[in-house]
Amino acid sequence: MVALSPEVFAQARTMMVDSQLRPNRVNDVKLLGVFGSLPREIFLPAAMAARAYTDENIRMPNGRAMLAPMATARLIQDAGVQPGENVLVVGSGTGYAAAALAQLGANVTALEEDNGLLQIARLALAQLASKVVQVTGPLAAGWAAKAPYDVILIEGAVDLVPEALANQLAANGRIVLIRHDNDRVGCAAVGTRSAGGIAFVPKFDCSAPLLPGLAREAAFVF
Repeated sequence: MVALSPEVFAQARTMMVDSQLRPNRVNDVKLLGVFGSLPREIFLPAAMAARAYTDENIRMPNGRAMLAPMATARLIQDAGVQPGENVLVVGSGTGYAAAALAQLGANVTALEEDNGLLQIARLALAQLASKVVQVTGPLAAGWAAKAPYDVILIEGAVDLVPEALANQLAANGRIVLIRHDNDRVGCAAVGTRSAGGIAFVPKFDCSAPLLPGLAREAAFVF
């Protein structure tokens, strides 16, 4: 396989922004700048790097996936992340969304339990000298040591949000996820925490593999 040049990848990033993000209501200027400069290809195994800017979820081992660029960008934009906010990425995979959030100025903790994905993320984040803090453990448990979080981004599909994870969201915090809907297209949603609980608002159709530990046996229904 012939390795693609940095110039080819740079052109692919520009095309991704212009043909996938802008036409799909990604309009945050700073976010578009991050996606136009962040080298998505380094967050994939070398043999898969040529697919980095395709408009699709990229299947990874153990039933996981790197979400399509549009889905990742819309989830981040809909979360309304502000510089300095405390953000937890659950199911952070190879680290692409976490790196983008860090470049937007957030304080990011990336939680992953798959060792293979963790290794790819470590190499990519080190290459960027990113300030993302990587942690490992069951996704359903979240990461209480750094809670509460202003934003929790679940990078994949879920049936239910575990109570332990929901409890790590700060007052008025936002949780962004993809509702799993069996064989049909799922729906991205944003939930905001108030005294009465977490109220979710649907945002856009989106599909992703169901994340481990976030299936029906969880306790908190959204």
